[in-house]
Amino acid sequence: MTAPRKPAAFRIEPEKKPEPRPEPEAPRRPRAVKSADMAVVVPAEVDVFDEPDTALAEPPPASPPRRRSRIGAIFLGALGILVTLAVGLWTDRLIRDLFSRSDWLGWLATGVAAVAAIAFLAILVRELAGLFRLASVEKLHGRALDALERDDTKAARNVVRDLTDLVSTKPETAAGRRTLADIENDIIDGADLIRLAETELLGPLDARAQVLILDAAKRVSVVTAVSPRALVDLAYVLFEAGRLIRRLAELYGARPGTLGFIRLTRDVLAHLAVTGAIAAGDELVHQLVGQGLAARLSAKLGEGVVNGMMTARIGVAAMETVRPMPFSALRRPGMSDFLAALTRFARKKGQTAADSKD
Repeated sequence: MTAPRKPAAFRIEPEKKPEPRPEPEAPRRPRAVKSADMAVVVPAEVDVFDEPDTALAEPPPASPPRRRSRIGAIFLGALGILVTLAVGLWTDRLIRDLFSRSDWLGWLATGVAAVAAIAFLAILVRELAGLFRLASVEKLHGRALDALERDDTKAARNVVRDLTDLVSTKPETAAGRRTLADIENDIIDGADLIRLAETELLGPLDARAQVLILDAAKRVSVVTAVSPRALVDLAYVLFEAGRLIRRLAELYGARPGTLGFIRLTRDVLAHLAVTGAIAAGDELVHQLVGQGLAARLSAKLGEGVVNGMMTARIGVAAMETVRPMPFSALRRPGMSDFLAALTRFARKKGQTAADSKD
């Protein structure tokens, strides 16, 4: 039997308090580090491969040109008011002098002055209406481009409605207007509606416009081939280009007056300058010579083809200027479309002239 165990004392160590856990450090902000080559620290959540390549990205839209000074417009307006007042005073003095001579001469002059004033007001209203139609076509072109880019269905429907009203008097668009009226409500996307309206309504007008451009280019080439003077060539080219611009404007519904025609001609020349079509005349001549056109045609016929192609360039620029919609669903006519036709036309004329001599 074992002896009982004596009581003993044990030392108990106090429990240690748990040390506080360190707070997580805040994420470091990206900062630039200077080294041999400058490097930038990019956060991990940003994937550099998802960023668009600046070299492949579309260039930003061109900034609108600065508005021109209105001093010239103010000068012309003030000068016009002075001329109008001078004409009015001269007319009043003339009528008074005629009344002093005889009453019937005074009343005759009064009636003639009244008829002239009414005719002047009618001309003024017509010119303002032509400017308004031209401005409405330009605004419709901008609205169509905006609706096409934003794919806005509501804006596209408004554009198609205005375009239908604009070309409602053209018999070439009758079938297209019926097609749009049947399926307009079935199209959801605004861009598709714009493209459909362009195809159905402007497609026949574009075909007619190309015929007008080609006919004008043919006439210019024939007159250049038979005219003895370069001055006659230049005068006829200017005349034919002006008539072509007016016909294209009337085809697309603009119908400008005299002031509207001057403004439209200025816009067409500005379009030619921007696109570089005027400077491309030398390249066209080199292209024609490179194709051996001078070897197949006479010198005058070759010169006529060159002038005809320049007329076609002016026609295409006018077509883009007065067209109510931009080219999207349909292909923009190019110079190659007219070059082959003009070359065949020149060959036929040259062969006819050779046969008549024989």
